[in-house]
Amino acid sequence: MEKIISFFTTHHETLAPYLMWSIFGIIVITLLFLDLFVFHRHSEEPKFSETLKLSAYYIIIALIFGLFVIYEKGTAAGMLYYTGYLVEKSLSMDNIFVISLVFSSLNVPARHQHRVLFWGVLGAIVMRAVMILIGAQLVSRFHGILYLFSFFLIYTGIKMVIAKEKDSPLTESRMYRFICQKFNVTKRLHGEHFFVSRGKRHFITPLFFALLIIETMDVIFAIDSIPAIFLITQDIYIIYTSNIFAILGLRSLYFLLAEAVNRFAYLKQALAVILVFIGSKIFFEFFGIDIEAWFSLSVTFGILTVGIIVSLIKTRNQPQKEKAL
Repeated sequence: MEKIISFFTTHHETLAPYLMWSIFGIIVITLLFLDLFVFHRHSEEPKFSETLKLSAYYIIIALIFGLFVIYEKGTAAGMLYYTGYLVEKSLSMDNIFVISLVFSSLNVPARHQHRVLFWGVLGAIVMRAVMILIGAQLVSRFHGILYLFSFFLIYTGIKMVIAKEKDSPLTESRMYRFICQKFNVTKRLHGEHFFVSRGKRHFITPLFFALLIIETMDVIFAIDSIPAIFLITQDIYIIYTSNIFAILGLRSLYFLLAEAVNRFAYLKQALAVILVFIGSKIFFEFFGIDIEAWFSLSVTFGILTVGIIVSLIKTRNQPQKEKAL
């Protein structure tokens, strides 16, 4: 035993990256296992108290993991992890608006929504890994692409404020019409099944279409979030872990906030300011201004907090959104 301890102590710096990735992988697999086989063994409508506990559970785990990052990589790296997590968590709020629209448009009952979101998260974990690896290759070979990321985030932030939203049923969307033309699609749900068979013909259910829309929208949102996190740090470990921990808690956060998404009227403006701030950071170097990790975290947290508080005050007398049936 002493020889084993001595070996790990001597080769800690060499083994540390592998151990950190292994610990992260074990945590994610454990969380997914608990989510599928313990927390949601049966298809039933989530209760507010349960989703509140699960939301707190995922947030606490993400925060504790940040302490692990601080222990292994230092305080500055930990602050960058927390900033990345907060930014990704904030941007994932847009996903909640879209998810709510998808489920309400397709009349997906609350008891079947978790199945869609679970597989959606699995797909997001894989897609984020692919997009982050591509981003890392681009940054390592063309460092100037960070400036392109900056301009893109600033443009996106401004567009979020200016652009007007158009709410239209998904059944009228081009994607829905395209899928109906290319595949056999049922008009009604068949329990929690994604596919059904009638004779020799196979059909796609609205539940699978909901999953397809959510996966597609996650890729679109990642186009905003991935450049944002690369402008915060180029450490792949921090980038991916902050992304995944933000995504893992998205399901419980959705069920917690689904009935009150219309209360966050000014959240989009807050997110826009955060994107512009992150996009502008790289240009401060020209003026000799070095923005430290703790300051970025404080500004991001402050902007998000103000946006949420102002939203809740302005919409305190507004009725909640009706639940998807």
